[in-house]
Amino acid sequence: MHFSDFDRRLMDRLASLNPAQQSAVTTLSGPVLVLAGAGTGKTRVITYRMVELIKQGIAPDRILSVTFTNKAAREMLNRTKALLGSRLKKKPLISTFHSFCVRVLRQDIDSLGYPKAFTIYDRGEQESVARTALRDIRVGDKGLRPGDLLSRISQWKMHGILPDFTADYIENDLDFISALAYRKYQQKLRASGAVDFDDLLLLTGQLFEQFPDVLARHQSRFDHVQIDEYQDTNGTQFHLIEALVRKHQNLCVVGDDDQSIYGWRGADVTHILNFGVSFPGAKIVRLEDNYRCTDKIIDVANRLVSFNKGRHEKVLIPHKISDDEVRIEDFDDEVTEAESIVREINYLHRTQEIPASNFAILFRTNEQPRLFETELRKAKLPYQLVGSQSFFDRKEIRDLLAYLKVFVHPTDEVSLLRIINTPARGIGNSTVEKLLARAVSQGTSLWNIIPDAVRAGDLNAKAVASLESFHALLKRYSYRLSHSPRQLAECMRDLIGEIHYESEIQKQYKSADQQLARSDILDQFLDSMSEYAQRAEQPSPSDYLDDIALNGRDDESDKEDQLAEDAIKLMTLHSAKGLEFPRVYLVGLEEGLLPHQRSVDADDETAIAEERRLAYVGVTRAEDHLTISRANSRMKWGRRRPSIPSRFLFEMREDFCPELEFEIEF
Repeated sequence: MHFSDFDRRLMDRLASLNPAQQSAVTTLSGPVLVLAGAGTGKTRVITYRMVELIKQGIAPDRILSVTFTNKAAREMLNRTKALLGSRLKKKPLISTFHSFCVRVLRQDIDSLGYPKAFTIYDRGEQESVARTALRDIRVGDKGLRPGDLLSRISQWKMHGILPDFTADYIENDLDFISALAYRKYQQKLRASGAVDFDDLLLLTGQLFEQFPDVLARHQSRFDHVQIDEYQDTNGTQFHLIEALVRKHQNLCVVGDDDQSIYGWRGADVTHILNFGVSFPGAKIVRLEDNYRCTDKIIDVANRLVSFNKGRHEKVLIPHKISDDEVRIEDFDDEVTEAESIVREINYLHRTQEIPASNFAILFRTNEQPRLFETELRKAKLPYQLVGSQSFFDRKEIRDLLAYLKVFVHPTDEVSLLRIINTPARGIGNSTVEKLLARAVSQGTSLWNIIPDAVRAGDLNAKAVASLESFHALLKRYSYRLSHSPRQLAECMRDLIGEIHYESEIQKQYKSADQQLARSDILDQFLDSMSEYAQRAEQPSPSDYLDDIALNGRDDESDKEDQLAEDAIKLMTLHSAKGLEFPRVYLVGLEEGLLPHQRSVDADDETAIAEERRLAYVGVTRAEDHLTISRANSRMKWGRRRPSIPSRFLFEMREDFCPELEFEIEF
């Protein structure tokens, strides 16, 4: 293909954009805010803009495009490749925030006293460290649960607060205990050469702030930065972005303040609301043409979200006209709600031959789908609870990943303790306690203490033999992997055989079906390693572990597999963001469910505004048909209690007048 042909093809594609999309794509310098309403083609815009930059002479590898999920990053990369073809050897860096930070930390984390070959701990490993930290300050699970401590630590980290600076945020005794445990928690992570998921952002921010030369080096890598889903950024992410573009200000962010629904995990909607203040002279482009939903659905969405104050003014404009009204259904109770909705789906699926994958049932809380699952099973309808347990959260996978982590990072004490007697090899709790006591007294790691403990003679002969065999096994596989990284799957297959892990499965699960299912999980695990080795340019066990940690965290790979099935989808509103379905049932529109009881009790307009945005996200998932339902009563705490209709139901009504609001106590 001649360059002129390539140029002409891009011009044809640009001509297919609407005027607002064209404006966003062709504004190539300075700060730009693209307000992309639901269903307005934001991924198309951010991809075309990247291609336009390259067309105008910007080197592809001088462009950084950041998003929040691996799925979105893959989609953007595939679209860019489709547009550019194979004509360019270098490509833009398209990455999630966390993947980008891993790249930075692998180069420079040693400046903060961490090893470059650090481990990224998953949730289970974090809880183990948190439990130890609480024990060290003599606080048991009853005083503060590890999960609650991690939640507090995560909030501090998302706001960029290091352990030394928690004093300004202590309001009660629980905060004080949490601050003490936070310090211990970080010390233990560092001693194990490990970081948690929030550290990826926090430590990158620390690097940029404390080491100007490191910041300057990373600033110099990119001339243009794009951020997708900007409304979801937290404080740490905002400061990272600001630091990266400080010199050139060539920043394009795409997002929608009306879809900011992650405040509970640190997202700060003020970043998108105040973009023009943070980046003076910014151009604002509004994408309002909606190509997803019918006019009736858009009318409901526009009315609902207009009740939020302090938002960017915009109104979705529908491009699909339909005679089908949005239905609002009242049911006597939650059982009738589930029965009626499933009965209708059953009729449409079996009689009208509408594919099961066309249907989605969306709900606010994780407790709501139980009744729908019961009815779907009765009707023998295929369904999928999207966002359920991740593949990599299963015990078998966590065991084998722990082995791999120790092969790569022998000082990873949490992983070492998980596998030291898994499968059982005669290293009991008393032996482990002696090893830990010796490690603490000598100020060294559990791994380093094993040879000393074996020589010391204070362990019984069986324990000594088991420890020697275990230590030799780990050293042997560590050596093998370091010399043959492409043989990752083969190496782990041999390990599974050598430690008789299949026998462990047979001990754990008595049913033949369960045993078969768990063995199949091992095969899938090995397949994931083979696939990784084939696609990676320079495969390594450490890189594979990064891949798993980053992909497993946002659960996109599992969600994609679930969405591919021809089944009715059940999911929370948070899980549904970014998706769309021909037929949507938005259930449980009651005070205490949507809006959630926490927001109602807080009587905080900011919290209610986020709940309203969550309802707006649910409404705009529907392409052609939308049914909104509520129950007049529900079982709560063992008693049937009347339900109050959600305030959002009234706000969606065309004839609703706030001055004449119904006499309902919210």
